[in-house]
Amino acid sequence: MTDASRVLDELSGLSSAEEIFAFLGLAFDAQTLNVARLHIMKRFGAYLDTADLSGLDAEATRAALRDCLARAQEDFTGTAPRLVGVFKVFADQKAKRLVGLNSLRLAEDAK
Repeated sequence: MTDASRVLDELSGLSSAEEIFAFLGLAFDAQTLNVARLHIMKRFGAYLDTADLSGLDAEATRAALRDCLARAQEDFTGTAPRLVGVFKVFADQKAKRLVGLNSLRLAEDAK
């Protein structure tokens, strides 16, 4: 088992976002975490999917994970989670186009 695998195994055993932040030695903004907890964790997972941890020792792995988590938290600091669109429902809403009021007609006018 590689050092990176060991760190990831330890990480997977944690049960809360606060534990993950503590494990990685990263301070968190409680207000942001309380509002966007699931969004931050989902974005963290997305960043982990793209992180190259191969060949890293334990310290470098933790640093890479810390960077991913810090980026995820920063994505939601001062921004409403629905505006970022991490979850499909929010991304779909963001992609919908607005219909201008001037393009609306009463059903009887359309005849």
